[in-house]
Amino acid sequence: MFSLLFPFCIPVSLHWPGNFFRRRVTALSPANSILPPTENQTVPFRTFGGNVDGLVVAVGLLLVCRGWDRDLGFRFSDSDSVSAVVLFYPLCVAVNKDAGVEGRLCLSKEAKTGLEILKRTRLQRMRPESATEPLNLINTMARSGGDALKSSVSCGLTFQGGAHSVSLFSGASHEKDVFPKRRVDKFETSDLEWTEKIPECPVYYPAMEEFEDPLVYLQKIAPEASKYGICKIVSPLSTSTPAGVVLMREKAGFKFTTRVQPLRLAEWDNDDKVTFFMSGRNYTFRDFEKMANKVFARRYYSTGSLPATYLEKEFWQEISCGKTETVEYACDVDGSAFSSSHSDPLGNSKWNLKNLSRLPKSILRLLEIAIPGVTDPMLYIGMLFSMFAWHVEDHYLYSINYHHCGASKTWYGIPGEAALQFEKVVREHVYTHDIISTDGEDGAFDVLLGKTTLFPPNILLEHDVPVYKAVQKPGEFVITFPRAYHAGFSHGFNCGEAVNFAIGDWFPLGAIASRRYALLNRMPLLPHEELLCKEAMLLHTSLELEDSDYSSADLVSHNRIKLSFVRLMRFQHRARWSLMKSGACTAVLPNSYGTVLCSLCKRDCYVAYNNCTCYMHPVCLRH
Repeated sequence: MFSLLFPFCIPVSLHWPGNFFRRRVTALSPANSILPPTENQTVPFRTFGGNVDGLVVAVGLLLVCRGWDRDLGFRFSDSDSVSAVVLFYPLCVAVNKDAGVEGRLCLSKEAKTGLEILKRTRLQRMRPESATEPLNLINTMARSGGDALKSSVSCGLTFQGGAHSVSLFSGASHEKDVFPKRRVDKFETSDLEWTEKIPECPVYYPAMEEFEDPLVYLQKIAPEASKYGICKIVSPLSTSTPAGVVLMREKAGFKFTTRVQPLRLAEWDNDDKVTFFMSGRNYTFRDFEKMANKVFARRYYSTGSLPATYLEKEFWQEISCGKTETVEYACDVDGSAFSSSHSDPLGNSKWNLKNLSRLPKSILRLLEIAIPGVTDPMLYIGMLFSMFAWHVEDHYLYSINYHHCGASKTWYGIPGEAALQFEKVVREHVYTHDIISTDGEDGAFDVLLGKTTLFPPNILLEHDVPVYKAVQKPGEFVITFPRAYHAGFSHGFNCGEAVNFAIGDWFPLGAIASRRYALLNRMPLLPHEELLCKEAMLLHTSLELEDSDYSSADLVSHNRIKLSFVRLMRFQHRARWSLMKSGACTAVLPNSYGTVLCSLCKRDCYVAYNNCTCYMHPVCLRH
């Protein structure tokens, strides 16, 4: 038995006269196709286990899509222009009282073939689709940590290094000889002059009036800054309460557990992969600071800072053939070091990272639950040569990192438009074939999601991948843009704080990330489809009600939202049209369940999903 369920499903006629759009209460079937009632078969609107708001939203989405497709130069095909079109509001189901949900046993061969072609076409488009659509997309350009997207992520990951194996919880007493260093021929580190050839990323010095709203300012500089993957912003405001004081006084009993990082280069084959494991040791902020400063002083016989260029060469020298085997890094620590004091200028501003996700231009304000590190900031407390490996942010989000105190950090960034170049170099020149589980460009992406891959940027320069760097000091923000790979290391004890965010121009790249996760069977952190539909409705309402002049940055953001939304609707309509022609029936559930995950690829389904006796659980329209 097969049925097509619509989160947000209401068949609506575009051509029905009268004061209300009207809805069928029964499931659609081959006999009645998807044609609306004739004029003398009018079905008055009534609720069906839902509420009137469902119809309002559904009609709104229809009108938004029909209006925006014309604005963007799209033209629906004849099959798209049928007089009744399926729209959506929270999961309603129309059930045949005697026989359960109406439907055929399974899809016809023709429908399966059509959907398979449609699926392959859509999933292979990993680049923004500017080549085939009238609106040109500008690739824009992310948080270090573990592999949060693995559907079966384990708390007992092991380090693999030759014959040695160490549990995540094995503790520091077993570190000796676990991380043997040896020369890795593919990474040439004897000549470190390449460190001087990496250009600096742009640095911005906003005036106080420009600093008022972070997302407005970031939207303004994004077209230029995103070309570099990362940029630095020097805050005109300072904190009156140091981070250490905040963490000790405002957060009583604050402690954290560090990760032990092997300070070496890996061959990146099945016998030599890297995992950062938990040390099992808890630190207070001051205890970790004392330990880190002692390590620095023992190495350099000094407690003062050293030149960034010198420490950059020291890092790559140490990681390739030095004597230090491990360092500790407290990454992804829940909490914030921004002060809650009303007298703290930066803490009371919108640049306080605790408030960023709820600002009016933030797409993440639409999430109903908090996600640590994504909507709520996390702390990153490091020591000399603590590192964050090459990675992109989850779902290709933006990231913002504030440096509270301590020694500087060196960052390396790759522009988002060079992400596929970066992955190709990693696939061909860093990883060996036996650790890549997926063929093609997604193979390297899958391993990179583990966020443990570190290699010197000179290999990227040799293969014409653009690389930029930043040296971040206390009081400075570093922004990473969607799809921008980045990595870096600390020059000594320091404390930073980071959170993700998204604005309207993120949606096209967020869609690419969602497709890649589905191909790799990765669990999404964000309901991309739901965020897009909600933001599209809000944008449509604001454009209808407000008569205001929008900035050029606002207009670019609006067009990205419109384009992404219309593309989603066109795919949904074509897929549902194909299913209905094959005899599938629509159904309406009585309650709203929001986003549903596909049981096969874990793609988030907000608009529609399939139920079939072939599968025990819902599947998305791409199967």
